[in-house]
Amino acid sequence: MFRPQGQEPEAARDDTRDRELLQQIAAGERRALERLYFSYHGRLGQFLSRLTTRRDAIDEAINDTFWIVWQKAAQFRGDSRASTWIMGIAWRCGLKALRRSGPLPPEHGEAMLDAVPVVDATAATEELREWLDSGLRNLPFEQRATMELAYFLGHSCEEISAIMGCPVNTVKARMFQARIKLRNLLPALGGAPPKEKVRHE
Repeated sequence: MFRPQGQEPEAARDDTRDRELLQQIAAGERRALERLYFSYHGRLGQFLSRLTTRRDAIDEAINDTFWIVWQKAAQFRGDSRASTWIMGIAWRCGLKALRRSGPLPPEHGEAMLDAVPVVDATAATEELREWLDSGLRNLPFEQRATMELAYFLGHSCEEISAIMGCPVNTVKARMFQARIKLRNLLPALGGAPPKEKVRHE
């Protein structure tokens, strides 16, 4: 996956810090867990908002994620980026929270989603992010989560495969299908007259 120039060194620095925090957490240091929690809370909130607009389910999933991190930090072997490991836990916790809480009535969805903190995307203006958010809300949640991981959190297809527990080809298919749907949705959301939809057999 293409990464903007200069992003990789920063990602490497972040990964080194996260690995050190996980080692400290494995040794029972609660302050390290607190630092990791505040480092990831915003991006987990944004990511999990692609699964559900229920604030209670998002909070539950975030808390469950860090409870598992606290218990299993010693099991992180460094085969992937620390963020990939943590996001994989968050994905599974989000699915469990979603099954427990059930869907939110549609009339409450927008208000609940607005309460979720948004992580700034370096390459996008605030207006563009809002426009894309509107389009993403119309996608199936697995496609929404895939696009969030790829384009706003900077994960590769291989990392998304590990996070979501599915083959790389499935990740690529979801991205392809999401792009087609967004291509049809976004002009209309921007006020342009609807074009003929691209048909995907």
